[in-house]
Amino acid sequence: MSERYLPGATIGVMGGGQLGRMFAIAARRMGYRVEVFTPEEDSPAGQFADLTRIADYTNEAAVRRFAGDVDVITFEFENIPIETVEWCAHEREVRPAGAILHIAQNRLREKNFLASAGVPLAPFRAVRSAHELASAMEQIGRPAILKTAAFGYDGKGQQTINAREDFDEIWSASSADELVLEGAIDFEKELSIIVARGPDGAMATFPTCENIHRNHILDLTVVPARVHESVEREAAQLACGIAEKLELVGLLAVEMFLKGSGELLVNELAPRPHNSGHWTIEACATSQFEQQVRAVCGLPLGATEILRPAAMANLLGDVWQGGEPDWGKALALEGVHLHLYGKSEPRPRRKMGHLTAFGANADEAIARVTKARSELNPAAK
Repeated sequence: MSERYLPGATIGVMGGGQLGRMFAIAARRMGYRVEVFTPEEDSPAGQFADLTRIADYTNEAAVRRFAGDVDVITFEFENIPIETVEWCAHEREVRPAGAILHIAQNRLREKNFLASAGVPLAPFRAVRSAHELASAMEQIGRPAILKTAAFGYDGKGQQTINAREDFDEIWSASSADELVLEGAIDFEKELSIIVARGPDGAMATFPTCENIHRNHILDLTVVPARVHESVEREAAQLACGIAEKLELVGLLAVEMFLKGSGELLVNELAPRPHNSGHWTIEACATSQFEQQVRAVCGLPLGATEILRPAAMANLLGDVWQGGEPDWGKALALEGVHLHLYGKSEPRPRRKMGHLTAFGANADEAIARVTKARSELNPAAK
């Protein structure tokens, strides 16, 4: 289908997190109504929606009522039961399609899809028993990373295996029935690129992001990425090829490893806006959230050129350890922008907001956003 949904239409969003919040802001600015479906009371997205439907994702009647009240449906995170998406699809068009969500929900399905498409990946093996784990270790070698196949993000459900360990003990300690063993990659940089694709097949990529993680959680993103132009081109080609193969309508974030040899390996997919794309709100001609609105609604895709070098720093709940952060000190620095997500409880490792800062170049932007975050609270340094 290639139906267009013009301003004035109602967009349904499955999920109530911060990505839905920033999407709702962009959509409402463009003249759309936004309805959010979430099990959460006072969700970040619900605070900016025209209407919030609060019910469990397994409540078929509530899901179908929600779907019947909107014109088109999208989602802001992957871990929505696939049957929920199917209920929505019976009532209204879902963009991206549920089949894409199904692939992205499971690391093994995702890697098998990418491998079948000829996309470069780290070596991997499915693991469903201690015996399969031992066999996979023999094939892949050490070090390797053992991951749950489903519901893993921000380092959750991951374990690095370096030495010859007791595979029976490792398997017994896992709560999952299906795991994926991946070869650990000696990479030079972690990159991501966000591609948008409309229902007419038109595509646009944002500039490649250079990502710096701390304790398995994205800490800093800087653009332009400090890589050769040839790497930028190859990353964009890989992302577009994957989006084409998926027949994507919407946004897709593709996370990659850059090896010292210059080779790119795809790590993970996210069929939605991405944490590493938040800088686009201030530093790009079109934000990733406006681009998601355009793609989902069948409007022409927006220009994606970077306006100024920028860096984004996540604000985790740890920043609140010494009390309320000193927002004034951070915002006193030139070119610094604050985004808070409306979450009431700042817990360690919980994403509460982000800062974006500009600079004359990537290094200056990193220095400025890092200093701004350190001004909030000594614990953030």
